[in-house]
Amino acid sequence: MGRIGLGEIIVIGLVIMLLFGAKKLPELGTALGEFLKRFKKATRDINEDVKNITKDNDPHI
Repeated sequence: MGRIGLGEIIVIGLVIMLLFGAKKLPELGTALGEFLKRFKKATRDINEDVKNITKDNDPHI
């Protein structure tokens, strides 16, 4: 029950096209891509900071 099938994805895509229009979809895709890129970079930076802090506090790591 938890999986989304191809039919559901098509319906979601059609609803998005109706709400935003076909001309806005490339802009939305670009904005989503930028958001994901920044989110991944921030997550990576936080992980590196945590590793550096734990490495500084425990020399055995």
